[in-house]
Amino acid sequence: MAGSSLRRRPRLIGPRKTVAIIASTYHENYVASMIENARDELLASMPNASVPLYRVPGAYEIPVCASYVTTHTNVDVIVALGVIIRGETEHADLVATSVFQGLQEIAIHQHVPVINEVLLLDDEEQAEERCNGEEINRGAEAGQAAVSMAELFIKLRETYPDVVSKTG
Repeated sequence: MAGSSLRRRPRLIGPRKTVAIIASTYHENYVASMIENARDELLASMPNASVPLYRVPGAYEIPVCASYVTTHTNVDVIVALGVIIRGETEHADLVATSVFQGLQEIAIHQHVPVINEVLLLDDEEQAEERCNGEEINRGAEAGQAAVSMAELFIKLRETYPDVVSKTG
């Protein structure tokens, strides 16, 4: 794929990992494609992975679900998927800022990688290109990033077992 930002798939062989996908049902035609592509990438690289899917009404609800999942399960990585399309007001920007900050706080405080592919876009043309496109596919990129972060955290937990509380 010329100009593609997709890279060679990492391959994670090792202990079974859990990568939770938390996805909005809003803009379902785009988000469903992102889910499918993320799951395909994850399972291609980590065939034994558990990939539970949690659906929330909109992007705004993703952080609270991610917080619950990281607190009450032994998830290794969270993949957050959603589409926010700007309208005539600043509402979309406010929602996106809140979601992005919430997800970053969860990642930092829980020591669980959060792959944020909640997209803030100008229009449906951008959504089509990024969610269903061949050259740019944010779902596939999210899956690849999740595998990379799972692999990194295996190394971190082996190197610093007393610092990071979860075991890999």
